[in-house]
Amino acid sequence: MSYQIELRHLKYFQVLAEELKFRKAADRLFISQPGLSRQIKQMEEIFNAPLFDRNKKKVALTEAGLYLKEEVDFLFSHIENIKKQLTNITEGKQGELRIGFLGSAAQKIVPEVIFKLNKDFPEIRTNLDEMPNKLQIELLEKDMLDMGFVRMQQFKPGISKHMIHQDTFSLVLPKSQPMKKASFEAVKKLGDEPFIFFSSDDSPFYYDLMMSICEDHGFKPKTYHKSVNALTIFKLVEQGLGIAIVPTGLQYGYQENVKFVELTHIPQRTELYMIWKESNRNPALKSVIKLLLQDKA
Repeated sequence: MSYQIELRHLKYFQVLAEELKFRKAADRLFISQPGLSRQIKQMEEIFNAPLFDRNKKKVALTEAGLYLKEEVDFLFSHIENIKKQLTNITEGKQGELRIGFLGSAAQKIVPEVIFKLNKDFPEIRTNLDEMPNKLQIELLEKDMLDMGFVRMQQFKPGISKHMIHQDTFSLVLPKSQPMKKASFEAVKKLGDEPFIFFSSDDSPFYYDLMMSICEDHGFKPKTYHKSVNALTIFKLVEQGLGIAIVPTGLQYGYQENVKFVELTHIPQRTELYMIWKESNRNPALKSVIKLLLQDKA
């Protein structure tokens, strides 16, 4: 007997892959457990590949199942995006942009971008989410994000980048710290202080840049704490748990009891990139990218 794959089969698979329990998956899908088992068996026959390892104790995805889950998640995300775009067209709107950004871009860069966007395309709506570098890349690749603002330089093929801002670095110190102006000797004296850095997992290049600043001043920093959240870092500095080096732009918009000392004497700079997926078919994205690239030209 021959079968054809339908969207409902893929939805059955997706739910079972999430639950890994036939009873729970069947309840979510409002079908019987034997019925779900038959549908999954049909899929395995059509694809000629086992999708689940089953025994009395547990259900687990096979290697083929793991691959299919990633593709099915992408497919349904894309279908959901199509539905949103069709709704926008029906309502006479130009569309919606899903934008991810780092906290360091939240105070100045992103608001400026949204202002320009709203001026030229007032009908385009935006969904803005602060998130770390790696998550932005992951969501871009899955078509769950249209545009991101990251501090990275290396990207997989298919991801376009455009430098939108360059910034200096600043020390973040407790208010009680006497330093008022940075110099080579002043920074070198901080070598024995505990440091708080952004996580190296999120952006290895950015982390290496921090290390190079310290090494240029003759010391290897003692890293006691790491975080991807600027507010967390500032709170730790405020409590006297260490000092930090951050993009200077991060000093705006926070009220913590810390002080910023700009490192104007060093060559290192941090670059903020606007990124997007080349194959993204969101018409709103194409219009906005064209606008922003013209503005930077």
